[in-house]
Amino acid sequence: MIDVTRPDAEILTPRAAPMDDRPAFLVAPPRCLFFTGKGGVGKTSIACAAAIALAERGKRVLLVSTDPASNLDEMLGAELCDTPREIPAVPGLSALNIDPAAAATAYRERVLARMDGATDAERANIREQLSGACTTEVAAFDEFAALLADGAPGFDHVLFDTAPTGHTLRLLSLPAAWTGFLAANEAGASCLGPHSGLKTQEQRFRAAMEALGDPETTAIVLVTRPDRAALAEAARSAGELAALGLANQTLVVNGVFRASLTDDPVARTIELTGAAALAQMPEMLRRLPRDEIPLRAFDMVGLDALRALLHRDAEPARAAAAPSHAAMPSVPGLDALVDALAARAHGLVMVMGKGGVGKTTIAAAIAIGLVARGHAVHLSTTDPAAHLAMTLEGEMPGLRVDRIDPKAETDRYVAKIMDSRGRDLDAAGRALLREDLRSPCTEEVAVFHAFSRIVAEARSSFVVLDTAPTGHTLLLMDAAGAYHRQMARDLQAGDGKGRIVTPLMRLRDPDHTHVLLVTLPETTPVSEAAALQEDLRRAGIEPQAWIVNRALAGSGATDPLLRQRMGAEAAQIDRLRSGLAQNLFLLPWQAQPPIGVAALRRLASPQT
Repeated sequence: MIDVTRPDAEILTPRAAPMDDRPAFLVAPPRCLFFTGKGGVGKTSIACAAAIALAERGKRVLLVSTDPASNLDEMLGAELCDTPREIPAVPGLSALNIDPAAAATAYRERVLARMDGATDAERANIREQLSGACTTEVAAFDEFAALLADGAPGFDHVLFDTAPTGHTLRLLSLPAAWTGFLAANEAGASCLGPHSGLKTQEQRFRAAMEALGDPETTAIVLVTRPDRAALAEAARSAGELAALGLANQTLVVNGVFRASLTDDPVARTIELTGAAALAQMPEMLRRLPRDEIPLRAFDMVGLDALRALLHRDAEPARAAAAPSHAAMPSVPGLDALVDALAARAHGLVMVMGKGGVGKTTIAAAIAIGLVARGHAVHLSTTDPAAHLAMTLEGEMPGLRVDRIDPKAETDRYVAKIMDSRGRDLDAAGRALLREDLRSPCTEEVAVFHAFSRIVAEARSSFVVLDTAPTGHTLLLMDAAGAYHRQMARDLQAGDGKGRIVTPLMRLRDPDHTHVLLVTLPETTPVSEAAALQEDLRRAGIEPQAWIVNRALAGSGATDPLLRQRMGAEAAQIDRLRSGLAQNLFLLPWQAQPPIGVAALRRLASPQT
C-alpha cells in the first residue's frame, strides 16, 4: 500500500502513449465505441474528444448521447436535437441527443398505429399505460437499439455517450426482462405496449445486444478517475457488463495529476492520493487495457479544449492565465447550512446534482451534522450505484442508513399485490397475475412507492435523501407528476370533494422539502445544475440552496496547473452569486477524502 503522507512514496508510471500521441483505444478502434462510467468522471469529454479526433482523420462520425441530462450542446457549441446534425467546425462529425420525452411520444404513436380495429376506449387505456417513466426508458433504448442494430448507415464510427452507470446498466438489462416477460405472456398490455406488437421488436433488441458484445464491432470504454470510489464503481460496472455478455472492455483513467512543483504540499497530496487509488485498483480493472489522460487546467467546453484533451502537451488557444492570488471566497460553509436546517423540527432534505459532484459525501455530512445537533435522522439514497456504506464506514447513534433497493422493493411490492389481489384467485388466476407483475414497469411502480414512503416519513422527522444523478432523478420526478395528475383526475371523476396529498405536493412545499443542488466550481457542472434547477421549477419545486464542493481556492496551492484551475473556479462562483443561486454555501477541497463518520462530522462543523 502506498502511504500518501510520505513525500517519497512511490508514484505509478503511466502507460506510455502511442508514438502519434493517441490513446491506445483510438489506435485501431472498432466501428462503435460505447462510453460509460460513474457520473462526473469525464465520459462526455472523452467521447467528444474521441469523436473529434476520428473525424479529423477523415472518418464520418456520429456522436450520440443517451443521457437524459445530456450536455453535448454546450460542450460542442451546437444546438442538437434527436436527429443527426453536423458540427460545422468539425467536418465529418455529426451529433444527436436521444430525447427521452420525444422518444416516448414517438414510441406511443408507433404502438397505437399498430392497434388496427381497437376501440377509442382501448386506445385510451393503452395511451395511459404508456405514460410512465418506464415507457420513457423503453423508448430511449428503442432509439439506441435502432442505431446499433440498423448500423447508422453513412457513418464510419458511432460513439455513444451514456448516462451514469446505474442508469445505463438498468437500460441494458431491460431487453432480457422484456424477452422473458413476453415469452411467458402473449396476451395483454403493459407499459411496453400491446405484447403482440412488442414481439416484433425482439429481433432488433437481440441484434443490438449482440453488436454491443462483439469486439469486432464495439468497444466498451469504461471511463473513471484516479479515485477510490470511482474505481470501485468502474469495477462493479465491469462485472455487471460482463454478466450481460459485454466483456469487450477497455479502461480510460481520466484526470491523472502529476505535480510540476515538488515543494507544493497540496499538489503532492493530490498526486499521491491518485497514485494510491490506482495502485490499489480492483483486480478486474487491472486485467483491462488501460489509457491514462492527464488532468488539464482548462474546462472541457468548446472545440479547442476538446481537441487538446487527448494530446498530452496541447493547450487551447485561449486558455486562461493562472491568477497571482486565489483567496477563499467569502461564502458560508456547510456548517451554516446544517445550522439552518437543524433549526427546524423535521423535513426532507434532497441532495441533487450531476453525477460525480459529491452528492453522497454532502448528504452523509448533512445527516451526521443534524444528528450531532440533536436530531434523529434517516439517511437513504435513490441511486442504483449507491456508495453510502463506503462513504460512512461506520455507525452513529441516532442515524439510520439504508437505500431504496429496486430488487427488494419490487419483491415487496409483488408480494403485497399477490396477497391483496391474488388472495381470492384460483391457481391459474394467481399464475396469470404473477406473470403480469413480471412486467418491467413493476419495478418503476415499486421504487416510486418506496420513494413516496420516504417523502411522507419526513412529516415527523428528518430524512436526508442522496439522489441518483440528474437524469435518473428527473424520471422519478416525472413519476411523481404522473401520480399527482392521476389522483387529481380520480378526485374530479368522483364527487370532486375531499382532499388529496400527493408526494409531488410535499416536494413543492418548502416547509416540508429542502432541495439542495450540489455542483463543482466548473463550467459544465454549474450549467447542468442550472438546467436541473429550471426542470425543478417547471415542476413547481424551488431549490433552496446550492453547495459548491471541492473548491481549491484558499488551499494555498502554488502548482501552475492548480492555480489556473482556481482562476476558473472564481469565475464560476461569481456566476452563481450573480443570481443563479438564491443561497450559496461552499465546501473547500480536502487534503484527504472525507470518508468515515468522524471526517464527515468535521465537514458540517465550523471550519477553523
